[in-house]
Amino acid sequence: MSNDDLTHENFDFRGFDVPDLKAVTLASSSDGDQSKQPKTKHEDASKNRKHGKKKSKSDARSKKRAGAGKTSESFDDYEDYEEREAVSKADKKVSKDRPGLFAPMTLREVTVRNRIWLPPMCTYSSFARDGRPTPFHYQHYVSRAFGGFGMVIVESTAVAPEGRITPCDLGLWEDGQIDAWRWIVDGIREAGAVPAIQLNHAGRKASTGCFAVGYDGQSVPEEAGGWPTMAPSEIAFGGLRTPRALSVDEIHGLVGAFAAAAGRAVAAGFQAIQIHAAHGYLISQFLDPLSNERDDEYGGDLTGRSRFLVEVVDAVRGAVPEGVPVLVRISATDWAAGGWDLDQTIALSKVLKEHGVDVMDVSTGGIMSGVSIPVKPNYQVPFSEQVKAKADIPVTAVGLITKPKQAAKILAHGEADAVEIGRAALRDSYWPLRAANKLGIPSTEIPYAPQYVAGAY
Repeated sequence: MSNDDLTHENFDFRGFDVPDLKAVTLASSSDGDQSKQPKTKHEDASKNRKHGKKKSKSDARSKKRAGAGKTSESFDDYEDYEEREAVSKADKKVSKDRPGLFAPMTLREVTVRNRIWLPPMCTYSSFARDGRPTPFHYQHYVSRAFGGFGMVIVESTAVAPEGRITPCDLGLWEDGQIDAWRWIVDGIREAGAVPAIQLNHAGRKASTGCFAVGYDGQSVPEEAGGWPTMAPSEIAFGGLRTPRALSVDEIHGLVGAFAAAAGRAVAAGFQAIQIHAAHGYLISQFLDPLSNERDDEYGGDLTGRSRFLVEVVDAVRGAVPEGVPVLVRISATDWAAGGWDLDQTIALSKVLKEHGVDVMDVSTGGIMSGVSIPVKPNYQVPFSEQVKAKADIPVTAVGLITKPKQAAKILAHGEADAVEIGRAALRDSYWPLRAANKLGIPSTEIPYAPQYVAGAY
C-alpha cells in the first residue's frame, strides 16, 4: 500500500470530488514592509527592465524550466515575478495595520509564533485500537512543527471509546492514555509550535470503516470490532446504522467526558483545546434540526439545540487552567435546506464568546450525505469572514487554501485571524518555510529550527 493510500482523504471531509485547482490571481503578501526587506532577484529583474534590460515573461519561464534559480516543483504555479510584485494600491490600503502570516498571535497566556496552523486531520492510525498514539503520530505532528506551523492541532481524539469515528481513532477517555501523548506534545513544543488537540464524539457517524479496518464508508460490524452508535435522535446518516437516542442522563455524562478528556490533555502538556462541533459529529448533530428532533431541553429552538455545546464549553473551560485557550470548530452551514446555517452560526458564536471560547475554527458541511458543496479554493473563507465581523470573535479559515499569496491575502483582507493548511500540509510538512520564502520574508524571520538553518532558502 502506498503512502498516498494511507493518507489521502483520511480526515473529516471525505467523499467529495475536488476539482483540479486552477491558478488564482492574488495580490502578494501583507507580511512585513517590503521596502525594508532584502531585494529579491525578482526585484533586481524589475530594476533591470527600468534601465532598458528587457526580459520577457517567456524568457523568464524558459530560464526557470532550464533549471536556473530556485525551483518550487508544484508548490506555487503562479510565482512569476510580475505577480510577485503585483501589490495593488487597494491591497496596500486594506492590509495596512493587519497582521501578516508570520505575525505572532496571543490567546490568553499562549503566544503562537505565526498565523499558519495545522488543522486536525484524521489519520486513523491507532492500529492497536486502544486510542493511543504511535511513532507514526510523533513523526507526523513533530515534523510539521519543525516545518514552521504556528499551532499544530492534533486530529479528532475521542472522549469515549464509543465516540471514535473508526476503531483506529485516537482517544483520551482514560488516564492510562495520558503518558502515550507526552513525548509527542513535548516534541511539538520543542520544535517551536503550540500543541493543541481536538476533542470529539462521533455520535451517529461512529464505528465506521477506514483503510486499516475495511468497510470504508460503512458501519463496521460488531464482529469486526464495531459497536452500536448514539445520537440526539434515531436518525441515521446515509447508509450507516441507525443510532439510538441519548437519554438526558447520558448527555450529562458526555459533558463530563469532554471535561475529563480536556483535563487529561492539559496533563499531557497540550496548550490549547479544540471542541469539535462540526462536520456532522455528535455536537453538530445536536445543533442541526435535520438530525435533532428532540422535544426536551436539548432540542427545539436554537437555544435548546445549542445547549449541549454550551454545557461542554462551560465544562471544558472549568476543567483547564484560565490561561489555556479553548477553540470550537463549527460548520457554518450544512449546505442543506432547513438545516444549520450561517445566521445560526453567528448567533451561537456570540454566545460561545461569552462562555469563554477564544477562537472559532470555521468550516462547513458534514451533517447530510449527498448534498452539493461548491468546493473550490477559498470556498469556506466567506463564512469565517462573516463570523469574525458579526460575532466579533477571532476566527480561522480553512478549505482548499494551498498557496502562500492566497493565504496572505485572506489575512490582509481581514477575512480571518489565522489560516489552516490541510491537504497541502499532507503533501509538504514544511509548507510555512517555503511559503515564507515565496513571500519574500527574510530568512532571519522564518521559523527555522537551529538544526536546519544551514538549509534555509
